[in-house]
Amino acid sequence: MTRLTAVILTFNEEANIAECLASVVFADARVVFDSGSTDRTAEIAREAGASVIQRPFDNYANQRNAALESVAGSSAWVLFVDADERVTPALAAAVRRAVNQGDAYAGWRIARHNYIFGKLTLGAGWYPDYQTRLLRCGAAHYDPERKVHEVVLLDGPLGTIDEPFVHINYTRFDQFVAKQQRYTAYEAGILYEQGVRPKLRNFILQPLRHFRWRFITLKGYRDGLHGLRLSALMAWYELRKYQLLAALWRDHDRRSASDPQ
Repeated sequence: MTRLTAVILTFNEEANIAECLASVVFADARVVFDSGSTDRTAEIAREAGASVIQRPFDNYANQRNAALESVAGSSAWVLFVDADERVTPALAAAVRRAVNQGDAYAGWRIARHNYIFGKLTLGAGWYPDYQTRLLRCGAAHYDPERKVHEVVLLDGPLGTIDEPFVHINYTRFDQFVAKQQRYTAYEAGILYEQGVRPKLRNFILQPLRHFRWRFITLKGYRDGLHGLRLSALMAWYELRKYQLLAALWRDHDRRSASDPQ
């Protein structure tokens, strides 16, 4: 049985996949779990010696669970790496040491250095940004109810690796905006399904509290103007979440009013 398989989820990642795969060459096997890329992602992966598995994307939790299942019969451990992440030699050595501990842990969380707009970001919640990514097959799966911001459920203890991933996160402002808009739309939908109606304080106090939490509590000030900008942007998206939630309820109320019952 293979000791360690590195798994990379992809969709149109031709700009990232070669460097990502090169950074996990220490793994016993490398699998690119692709969701129908229309660029050269799969071709580049195969040229680099990785296996490619195709599965249509529905949500992140199901995609990662399917990836786990696909290698569970042939690998003892899985290391999930995003295409825009890199594993440093120091982290590779730490992962090997963790795997060599065998069944003592069901999974390991790994710190992450986030480079946002080209700058290493250490405050506002972006460090240590632990990600539970090294999983023992048969002892871990993703909560199917958490379709974004996935949550790993472990049948055993969780270890910690402080050597960080390098995460080349958001190189352009439009990438940041697009991703946060997807997240806020999803989160607004969850609140709507739970029957939560927004109140006036959600539009005023919640963004202010979120800014304070990011900039003061999570030490966004450590990154200077960069941290101030990011904290303000995240507060804005907190406001957008409740604006989208209000729009969902307006549509709901209009439909209810026009329903003849």
